Amino acid sequence: MTVGLRVRRWAPERGAGAGCAGGASLPAWAGPRRWSWLREPAVSSRRPRRQYYGCGLVIPEHLENCWILDLGSGGGRDCYVLSQLVGEKGHVTGIDMTKGQVEVAEKYLDYHMEKYGFQASNVTFIHGYIEKLGEAGIKNESYDIVVSNCVINLVPDKQQVLQEAYRVLKHGGELYFSDVYTSLELPEEIRTHKVLWGECLGGALYWKELAILAQKIGFCPPRLVTANLITIQNKELERVIGDCRFVSATFRLFKCSKTGPTKRCQVIYNGGITGHEKELTFDANFTFKEGEIVEVDEETAAILKNSRFAQDFLIRPIGEKLPISGGCSALELKDIITDPFKLAEESDSMKSRCVPDAAGGCCGTKKSC
Repeated sequence: MTVGLRVRRWAPERGAGAGCAGGASLPAWAGPRRWSWLREPAVSSRRPRRQYYGCGLVIPEHLENCWILDLGSGGGRDCYVLSQLVGEKGHVTGIDMTKGQVEVAEKYLDYHMEKYGFQASNVTFIHGYIEKLGEAGIKNESYDIVVSNCVINLVPDKQQVLQEAYRVLKHGGELYFSDVYTSLELPEEIRTHKVLWGECLGGALYWKELAILAQKIGFCPPRLVTANLITIQNKELERVIGDCRFVSATFRLFKCSKTGPTKRCQVIYNGGITGHEKELTFDANFTFKEGEIVEVDEETAAILKNSRFAQDFLIRPIGEKLPISGGCSALELKDIITDPFKLAEESDSMKSRCVPDAAGGCCGTKKSC
């Protein structure tokens, strides 16, 4: 992601954006659905695209029949994408502080209802503040998932935003969100810089602070999903930020019961989640293949056991015999990556060592870099 002094902060379907706009493309597992999204007016028409300010991709797995709340829904793009994935029995609510954005999003309610073949619309848009969800009429424990795409950094009281998300989530629910983070606590000069604030940098949270806030509120420790470094290609802005670095990252925060596995466990993914039938990339640290034993830490085991993923895994304490199919082997527990800058740097390093072959693959036929 690259930031200049004056940029248009909207994300095309492919390629890198700038400022708040990341270059995340829609997930490959969506298959033909992806193209139907891009042809829809609220998803791909000129005006809503220019009103799309995301810095990542907020489409988690296992969404069928879920109730989802989008914090800072803007023109409704993410909401309409999610509405197809949750299905007619699910529901998506978008809340935005800008009345004009809500009005734009509401124009396409009937279109998407008809496009998806639903008897009634499963999307609602609300005018309100994401740190004051109660005032907008959103009740306690009413949603399975809360998503947010590069919005929380624009709210001064980030703890209140996370606290409200925690309040409206059902037990076992999660906050799945993309945002911008810093490598150190920002000085006053950066926090009050109008251009950097407008580019979603001045209000960015120091990445270590997220874990502190999560613990204080009651969330499980943050799960890092993806991360990409943000480059500043403007001399004036480079002078202002000095040694501070920025990264766009996606995290997932689960609201889980404190009762659960207290020791490391072995888990087997049963497979079958739509789009992830054979392999589920849960976060940057754990990828589960169908039928394969994976050793996980107690926090991961507790999340899998107490979330919407509970029926998709067989979880047992280490040492207890687990049924496995032929050819599967146990994986040893590895160090957990929590630093988004480390993940982004490792990803960039991997990409630099990967040279596409004639078929478009990476590092030849063995795919080893």
